Parts: sequence; C-alpha cells; structure tokens
Amino acid sequence: MVVEEDRSMEEGLILQRQQNDRGDPHVTACVILSTFIAVCSSLSSGCAGGYTSGAESEIMKKLDLSIAEFSAFGSFLNLGAALGAFCSGQLAVTLGRRRTLWACDLLCIFGWLSIAFAKDILWLDAGRISLGIGVGLISYVVPVYVAEITPKHVRGAFTSSNQLFQNCGLSLIYFFGTILNWRVLAIIGAIPCVIQAIGVYFIPESPRWLAKVGSGKEVDHSLHQLRGRDADVSGESAEIQVMTKMVEEDSKSSFYDMFQKKYRRTLVIGIGLMLIQQLSGIAGVTYYSNAIFRKSGFSEALGSMIFGVFVIPKALLAVIFVDKWGRRPLLLVSAAGMSIGSLVMGVCFTLQGMNILPELTPVFVFIFLLVYFGSFAIGLGGLPWVIMSEIFPINIKVSAGTIVALTSWTSGWFVSYAFNFMFEWSAQGPYLLNYF
Repeated sequence: MVVEEDRSMEEGLILQRQQNDRGDPHVTACVILSTFIAVCSSLSSGCAGGYTSGAESEIMKKLDLSIAEFSAFGSFLNLGAALGAFCSGQLAVTLGRRRTLWACDLLCIFGWLSIAFAKDILWLDAGRISLGIGVGLISYVVPVYVAEITPKHVRGAFTSSNQLFQNCGLSLIYFFGTILNWRVLAIIGAIPCVIQAIGVYFIPESPRWLAKVGSGKEVDHSLHQLRGRDADVSGESAEIQVMTKMVEEDSKSSFYDMFQKKYRRTLVIGIGLMLIQQLSGIAGVTYYSNAIFRKSGFSEALGSMIFGVFVIPKALLAVIFVDKWGRRPLLLVSAAGMSIGSLVMGVCFTLQGMNILPELTPVFVFIFLLVYFGSFAIGLGGLPWVIMSEIFPINIKVSAGTIVALTSWTSGWFVSYAFNFMFEWSAQGPYLLNYF
C-alpha cells in the first residue's frame, strides 16, 4: 500500500510538472521582434564604447586635437552615462519603457550625427555627452523591458541578448575601426538607433508598466500581443497585477533608508565591487586599445580585427562558468587573471624601454592583453551588476542601485580620462598600478 501511494504521488508530481511545462507560453514572433528592437540600442551602446579606439589617430589629426582634448572627448561618454543612469529609473516609470527607448534613440542619434559632422571639439564633446546620456538610459531600460515582456522559462536567455548585442557592437567597431573613416563609423553607430526609433511603434508596451499605471485592460491587450491572440493570459495578467501592487507596497522608503546600519555592509559591497570593476582600468583598455598596439609595436589593423573576433566569444564565458563555479570563485579567478595580464604587460613595456628583447614585446603585450580582457569578461565584467541585483532588499533596491550605477560610471569617467595621460607618461605605469 505504501509503495502504491508513493508511486501515485510520484506520478502526480510528474503529471503536474508536465502540465506546468505545457502551460509555459510559447515564444511568439512578437516577443522575438520586440526583443530585437529593444537590443538594437545595445548594439549602438557597444559601438560607442569602442569608437575612440579606432578613431583616435584620425580625429586627432583631422581636427588638430591635443591628448587632453581627445581624452576629455572619450571620457564624456561615462560622464553623460552617469547622468543618464541617475535619471533612468524615474524616466522609465514616468514615460513608460517604449517612450524611454525612443528618448534614448533621439539622444544617441543626435550624438552620433554631431560626431560624424563635427568641425571642432565643441561638436565632438556635445555629441559624446548626448551619446553618453543615451547609453546610461539604455543600460537600465533595455534589460528591464526585455525581462518584462518575455516568458519566465526563456527570460534569462532573452535578457542576456542585451550583453551579447553590446559586445557585437564593440566587435563591429573594432573590426572596421581601422578600415573605415571615423565619420562613417559614427554614422554606422547611429543606424541601430534609427531602426529602433522606427520599430518601437510596432512593439507592445511592457505589461508590468501598464499594471503599474493601472491600465488593466491594456495589460491583457499587451499580453495577447506577446503571447498570441488565442492564448489564455488571465492567469499571467492577474499575477502581474498582484505582484506589482506587492512590490509598490514593499518598496515605499526614503533615499536615506539605505544608510541605516543594517544595510551598510551590502552598500559597501556594492560600491566596492563597482570601484574594483572600473579602477581595474578596463575603460582605458577598451577606449584606447589601438594606442596600446601602436605603443607596443603590434599592427593596429591586425590587433583590432582579432579583438573584434575575440569580443563575442569572451562575452559567453561568464554565462558558461557562472552556474558551475559561483559568484565569488569567478570574481577571484577574474581578478587573478587581470593581475597576471597587467603584470606581464607592465614588465614587457619596461623591457621595451630598456631595449631588451624588443622583438617579443608586441606579441607578449597582445597575448596578455587578451588574457586581461578575457579575465575581465568572466567575472568583473558582469558579476558586480548581478550581485548588486541580488544583495539589496527591495525597499532600497532603486536608491542603492542608483548610487552604485553612479559610482560605476563616474569612476569609469576618471579612468577613461586619466588613462591616456598615464600611458603617454609611462607605458608600463597603468599596468603595474593595476597589478598592485
């Protein structure tokens, strides 16, 4: 009798699981199209990150810029992004996800066109700041929108497309950066935002935002667009509206609540991880990789193209290892790999200055730059953002997230502005500093 009861219980659990699996909504063409339209701006964001690497020499020559002027131009992306990140949460709540995406497009298109047709440093800087504000908004609203429109069983995969498209944009700009004119590159960077600005009118609004503003019928209409006309969306609609009310009730708190003693440790961890992420020097390497190749004696065209190919698979490394190794081990491995890469590059540039083994310097610098870049990807690249989303309780998540994002972008601005000066002063200095 006991055996029969156990067997019937087991069969019931299996049947329930099968029913749940059958209950998962299908991934419709509308979900795929909406995700693609949303991550188009992420492609433009990736292009913005790598733009200064390929365009540096030509822009400085054509517009007669000093190192200080070009360094300021490059760093204004982070400064603008800090402003965009600060406003992103409130803007996405007030305007909705689609209108915020459209605002991102306007800012990015203006920024790219201002750079493409710039005649002096003022237009360059204005374009870079506008582009940075757009990037700051993109970094928040795109993953939020994608997560809110996709079914639960594919949400992780679809949300990761944001990071993938950013790296595709970075890869694109690295690969063609040494071939195409800097003005043409800027126009290419604007194309994804033009596609999104048109496509945003053909995709539905986030049902979770519609639930937040109290449009019950519109929630059902949006879900029918995303899940199919014949799909039963009543359960998902009710769940969304209940969860939205619960979140609103739990998240009512003031900005100063996050400075309470019980939250200090998590706040220090969040801010500390962002400081480590940016002060590792990744912004300098990303923005000025061609200058590093040139200084070491490695071919700029070859190095940039190989980097362009390497960028996409390195973005998949963290996805592969994170569930197997966990957060903390990956962060330690990432930091160790970046330290080794920085130390070897610093030693190589030191030996180059002493004219010792000059023929090996270009190869070793390139190899360990890849080690540095790959090590960053598997841990410090994305995990601080993941950990930040996990450690803050819901009542301070928005406020703490804003502070952490501002820390990331402002420290990135400092690194991207100072890197060129440090590198010109001492080629090995930035890498030996990163090691310590």
